[in-house]
Amino acid sequence: MTTARRGFTLVEIMVVVGILGIVSAIVLLPNVLRSRLNANDSIAQTTLKTISNALETYMINNNAYPPDTDLLRAAAPPYLQTDFFDGQPHSGFNYTADTLTDSTYAITAAPLSAPGHPQFYHDHRRRLEGELKAGETGDIYNFF
Repeated sequence: MTTARRGFTLVEIMVVVGILGIVSAIVLLPNVLRSRLNANDSIAQTTLKTISNALETYMINNNAYPPDTDLLRAAAPPYLQTDFFDGQPHSGFNYTADTLTDSTYAITAAPLSAPGHPQFYHDHRRRLEGELKAGETGDIYNFF
């Protein structure tokens, strides 16, 4: 007498689990990658703000922006702990000081390998946007 067996075999269950794993990887992978890009964007924007704060602090102490970014690390105590302008990538971005004069600066964070991904830019005017006093041009700020 044969009895009918009910249920699934181990092989059938393993095939279903494998198919579900492949489908979930296809669905979730783009979201994980997008989250990582967004996190790197946030880090780049925060790093630009940190560099900007270091430049502004240097300006307050020396009445001019530094002619070279190395001076931000050479001071005692240093204005920056990390050299972001060493040509090495930091969180997927390269940082450059596009303009450094006594009264202006412009810094850029450029992504390494994300085509169509935005660059982030920060300059002396955006640092204190909306805080200009009447009659100021925006090129030089009066901090005192």
